[in-house]
Amino acid sequence: MTDLIKLGPWVRRFLLEHLIKERNLSRGTQRSYRDTLTLLIPFVARKTRKNVDGLDVVYVSADLVRKFLLHLEESRGCAISTRNQRLAAIHSLAHFVALHSPEHIAWCEEICLIPFKKCSQAPGVNLEKAEIDALLAAANLKSAQGRRDHLLLLFLYNTGTRADEAAQVLVGDLNLAHVPGRDFSWVTIRGKECHSYCISLRPRYETTGIHACRQAYDLAFCLADVLPVVRKGIGLGPYRGAHGASRVEPMSKPYPA
Repeated sequence: MTDLIKLGPWVRRFLLEHLIKERNLSRGTQRSYRDTLTLLIPFVARKTRKNVDGLDVVYVSADLVRKFLLHLEESRGCAISTRNQRLAAIHSLAHFVALHSPEHIAWCEEICLIPFKKCSQAPGVNLEKAEIDALLAAANLKSAQGRRDHLLLLFLYNTGTRADEAAQVLVGDLNLAHVPGRDFSWVTIRGKECHSYCISLRPRYETTGIHACRQAYDLAFCLADVLPVVRKGIGLGPYRGAHGASRVEPMSKPYPA
């Protein structure tokens, strides 16, 4: 009965069993939920004047959760979207506890009655042809690093993938056409929440054979087969001023380099 009352065992099961084994959420989502509880638990402990290891589930009351969300916005300067993200993690924890402990269903209902705030979403930004020209012209094609950056920018543009998705692409994910002009090339992309999907790589005007195509992609992703780089590891920081969108939609035809 003690394990059902105390908050600690529920948090452990939620983070290590529910998120990973049962729902198989991505690492980013797991860290986001963990960070939410890292902020919430000390906040509740201060307000209730209890030790962290002595907190009961019911101490995380709906009133304290509302104060916590207000604290995020006013004291920590979090945006409404971040506030809603933290609340979603708390809702998920409440659902998990109520599912395995009927005694806490009423507590879960109170927590889940806390609504999400409406926030405006910035419209998607697509780059125009002149902006793409300026972005690609920023790379120095006389150096190996510049050619690598140029090819990576072309890959992002032609496929419409996010930077973190492109960072996870391995050379083995590229399936190049055996007969250029007849066969199609495609690449496997690992998206959010462990989802994978394939994107067709349409032939570029300057590609005349499979060797040139493979050489170009090996140059762009030579390091990724050893260790998938993180988003900052892509190394496109110097080109940040040349464009203003984190994701661009692919055009009907690939850009001729």
